[in-house]
Amino acid sequence: MPLFTRFLGIECPSRLEMAADGAYPAFRVGFSADGEIPFPQIIVRASGRETLVNGDAIVGSEEAGGRWHYQATVPAGRAAGERLELQLEGCRRAEIQQAGGGDWIKTFTEVRLERAGGGAAAEDADRAASEHRSTSAQVQPAMSNGAEVKLYFGIHKHMHQPYYDTTNPDDWDGEKDEIFGSRGGNYTDFVPAAVRQYIDGGLAHAGLSTSWSGTLIEQLERSAELGRCGGRFSGWNGALREMAAAKTRLGNPRLAFSAFGFYHPLMPLIPHRDIVRNLQRHRQLIERVFGAEASRVLFPPETAFHVRMIPALVEAGVEAVIYDSIHRFRACQDYPYAGIEEGMLPPNPADQVNPPVDDWLQLHNIWAASKISPSLLRPEYVGYEDADGELHKLIAIPAERYIGNEDARGGFGALQYPDVLGQLYQRIVDTGSFDPEHPPFFLLHSDGDNHGGGADSYYHHNTGQLVEWLQRDPRFELTTAEDYLQRFPPDPNQVVHIEPGSWAGADNGDPQFMKWFSRYDQPYSPDLNSWAVLTAFQDLVHTLEDSVPEHPALAEAVRLLLTAETSCYWYWTGQSAWDQQVTNAANLGYSRLKAKLDALVAAGRDRRGPTIFPPWIMPENPGGKCWGQGCLLDAPREAVVHSFVADCSGLKRVELVLRGEAGEQRLPMHDHGPYPSQTGAALIAHDFTAQLPVGAGDIRYYIEAEDQCGNVTRGSLERIHLA
Repeated sequence: MPLFTRFLGIECPSRLEMAADGAYPAFRVGFSADGEIPFPQIIVRASGRETLVNGDAIVGSEEAGGRWHYQATVPAGRAAGERLELQLEGCRRAEIQQAGGGDWIKTFTEVRLERAGGGAAAEDADRAASEHRSTSAQVQPAMSNGAEVKLYFGIHKHMHQPYYDTTNPDDWDGEKDEIFGSRGGNYTDFVPAAVRQYIDGGLAHAGLSTSWSGTLIEQLERSAELGRCGGRFSGWNGALREMAAAKTRLGNPRLAFSAFGFYHPLMPLIPHRDIVRNLQRHRQLIERVFGAEASRVLFPPETAFHVRMIPALVEAGVEAVIYDSIHRFRACQDYPYAGIEEGMLPPNPADQVNPPVDDWLQLHNIWAASKISPSLLRPEYVGYEDADGELHKLIAIPAERYIGNEDARGGFGALQYPDVLGQLYQRIVDTGSFDPEHPPFFLLHSDGDNHGGGADSYYHHNTGQLVEWLQRDPRFELTTAEDYLQRFPPDPNQVVHIEPGSWAGADNGDPQFMKWFSRYDQPYSPDLNSWAVLTAFQDLVHTLEDSVPEHPALAEAVRLLLTAETSCYWYWTGQSAWDQQVTNAANLGYSRLKAKLDALVAAGRDRRGPTIFPPWIMPENPGGKCWGQGCLLDAPREAVVHSFVADCSGLKRVELVLRGEAGEQRLPMHDHGPYPSQTGAALIAHDFTAQLPVGAGDIRYYIEAEDQCGNVTRGSLERIHLA
């Protein structure tokens, strides 16, 4: 019996009558699919709350031609808004705990809610409003500081598929065929179709940036070569190559292929040289496949950013990096922390070094768990000071967390652009914060091949609606990042700090990147195991590179290493197929290099210092707050620094160097031995910790390690406040 690959249709009321108190009645939902759905589910969202309908509440039956039809009753409820959002989804695995991202298929619709007696009148009002929009004069911009107030924004679409086997990039089966085949439009002509509408609509500066992982591109090339997915990807890059030649009024690409990590690594947690290598390989691939130079604007995988990345990004030619806006907001003094609803602990005071602002805004009519600051939604220079006191900086471009999340549901219509962006606009006007030399600009980013943000309707019908709105509302302008930066360059003398973190979908993107540290507080963590294995593998490969760069197996080992750094292998923790991936790559690479490495070490020719994994501290905010069961608790003031350290020649010493008001202090770190692997790792780093001094205040720190050959490595300079 075939499993489904797509939804065929949805049957539900378009409107429901709502009582004065917001109550709406139960209603029926029907939907059909092209095969059986092992785990169907309906999510009803209203006023920030979700209702799940699944299990026995959904009844399915097989129809002619292998199609399946499902029916369910959504229970009565209450809503404060004017619509219900319905997310219909199906998992292609009955055991959902074993499912990966590619196993879920989703579609969306909505039900309008009308006050009692509003039916025909509401339809007339909608019709009248539509007629008014088409005939009325344009909305007039407000004036502030002698200039018209205008809000600029951009759109970014991310495309990625990992290698599903680190040791075999050509791994393929029916499941992969369906994952790729169901995204035929996303990987061929959806993006060019959206950009074409910008051009035809006369939007002079409009464009779209998009990030494509190298692992996705290589699998698409192989699919085209072998006729996979029924030949769907023959000539897959044709429309993309053609649109890559289109230019804005300023001569910049309308379709910008963002700088990106070839293998989709979590850049804050990998070494400098691997960041540079990922970016360089990706740049070469983009030019070959799409006939265009990769942008100098980086979309980091998982939108994960840490200031310690900056030196590597600058070396690789990156001029600007995209980050999740909440991490700029939280780095302000007097940030209005929203409590546990924010999904993160309060900011660490060491990160709150930017001046306070007074234009905080609570968005309405979308999910927004915390307040935002419109005045901070603009490109700025962000800096990182290393242990030698050298300042490294580049431009940082905010991707607005909550508005981008809403846009990801389906674009214009799913996100009520005029209303939501209008709230920002009005707040800017009311507070007088508009700077005509540095006006607001932010990106709305989402996966371009998943969920509502990857739907056909996003790129076609809803983009058309977006263009029509922009044509009649001069308060807003869709622009490429390159055009904006050319017109409104940020001041290089104004350098800010941004808290570490990633996008909202990764456990809210906390500064500790805990999505990639799952089960860290348990005796065994698959995630920590993978980091420990990877640290030792990095040390092995980099040591051989520095000492025997001509080794014939080195190229294969480097590819295995970079593949093992793919962030996805930490994303689905608890599934052995994913938890094993890093070890598999490391073991294969080790087998290829072991003999040469042993000879190198025996001869005392190791010229490279130890490899140090970026440290993390527990509790995250010593003396501040930590997580309880559905609440926040007072965190202990006693804190411990953790790290993994590896060296092929053995370790002589590992020290924690603290810098504070009292000067510099060195503390020996305790070696707990190799991390206790459960994946059969042939090599693994040692686990090191050090107790931090209680009440030391705002400190900077780094780890320094020396191997038995006298080679010394100094880690990145970090910050923490010890209450």
